[in-house]
Amino acid sequence: MKQLTILFTIIFVCSCSLQTNKIGQYPKHWWGPVSDNNAPSWEILPQSANYAKSVILSKRNELGILSNFAHTPFIFEGKKYESIEGLWQSMKYPESNKDPRSKSAWKYSRSQVEQMIAFDAKRAGSLASKNMKEQNINWVTYKGKRMTYRTLKKGAHYQLIKKVMKAKLDQNPKVKQVLLATKNLILLPDHKTKSDSPPAWKYNIIWMELRSHYQK
Repeated sequence: MKQLTILFTIIFVCSCSLQTNKIGQYPKHWWGPVSDNNAPSWEILPQSANYAKSVILSKRNELGILSNFAHTPFIFEGKKYESIEGLWQSMKYPESNKDPRSKSAWKYSRSQVEQMIAFDAKRAGSLASKNMKEQNINWVTYKGKRMTYRTLKKGAHYQLIKKVMKAKLDQNPKVKQVLLATKNLILLPDHKTKSDSPPAWKYNIIWMELRSHYQK
């Protein structure tokens, strides 16, 4: 009986040690509570995640570098962009005067949006989305190729965005460092999303797929 007691004690101590090591491998501030008094309505706060199991890719800490909004310059197919958001929103803009979208009035040019970051790029995209809606357009373009914008299929638009995210990852050491530091945590977006959102929009899932590739 005494030997069994000692054995269970050893197992318990080892189990606690393993759990401590698991939790201790992540920075605690990733889950640091933030008051929701002044938080924007779209934001999901860091403390919403399950500690040491999942984490919010919050713009309030270094995990924000994984956001499409982040200023992480990269070159993709010969052209430099300042952020993924800039490239993403620029695809809503006309590529030439022959482009059907050029019939609408545009506050910015495509090349201007390509160099934007964060909310500047997002606002430019919102203006473009309004024009697209007026023209009943559900496609964007890249190098002249039309791609369905809102689709549940992992089609051309999804494949392009994944390649762009990989380019950001490969060309920004800090991005790779932060992504790999999340180890096996479930990555969650810091903004409210719909369950039926297109897979190209679920950047957190794409990051986990890329992370898995580099872990191997």
